[in-house]
Amino acid sequence: MTKKTTILDLQNKKNNGQPITMLTAYDYPTAQLVDAAEIDTILVGDSLGMVVLGYKSTVPVTMAEMLHHCQAVARGAQRAFLIGDMPFMSYQADSGEAVRNAGRFLKEGGMDSVKLEGGREMVPAIKAIIAAGIPVLGHIGLTPQSQSKLGGYRVQGRTAAAAIELLEDALALQDAGCFGIVLEAVPAVVAAEISQRIEIPTIGIGAGAGCDGQVLVLHDLLGLYDRLQPRFVKQYASLRQTIIDAFLTFRAEVNQRDFPAHEHTYAMKAEEEQAFLNWLEE
Repeated sequence: MTKKTTILDLQNKKNNGQPITMLTAYDYPTAQLVDAAEIDTILVGDSLGMVVLGYKSTVPVTMAEMLHHCQAVARGAQRAFLIGDMPFMSYQADSGEAVRNAGRFLKEGGMDSVKLEGGREMVPAIKAIIAAGIPVLGHIGLTPQSQSKLGGYRVQGRTAAAAIELLEDALALQDAGCFGIVLEAVPAVVAAEISQRIEIPTIGIGAGAGCDGQVLVLHDLLGLYDRLQPRFVKQYASLRQTIIDAFLTFRAEVNQRDFPAHEHTYAMKAEEEQAFLNWLEE
């Protein structure tokens, strides 16, 4: 039986200096593939709004959309620790609403935990969610749901004052009970210092090698999404053109009547085929 990754496993990895791996997934087949690669954690990110649903940002993503994709991922992944990303305005307005929505990620979505964006201002919601028995992954630095307030997709913590604020946010999230923190688009020296000063794991995305783990958006890693390409993304494959080429070959073979070939078709028993032909001639 496949061993399920737990929060304790992730904490032990930090304690033992072993890197944590995280990828996003949004559907059943990709969840299976990520699980087959023995990635520690899967984040069903609200990035699906951009890379799957075609929105211009993550802001329009709804709870219904998130739960739909979480359910598919939960069916496909047996090993990885699953994290559902709480969408914009599902937790900011009211702690009670935050708890109810977080609970839906576990009860309906099949997730093991939730992630939400924000620093000290989110502590009341985080504490309420954790008090309800729901693990929370924090997220500071560049928080895409707040990119309008931040002036766009900009690196955070570049001044000494801003770096201190990020460290204070990280400590506040740890004290609130988060089991880990995503650090996005943060100078490497800042992320490394935060990772050393807090006891819970940090997961970096554009935050250098000093974090306890690393996460990438699946579609960025595979070269499937080209509308927004941050500097911190590394493409491990360029599948977009490979897929287009396969579609072009399919179109050409259909137009030339090369597909389907004999091996792609079904036959009748000879006597049944003859009986059918005889009926047609009557």
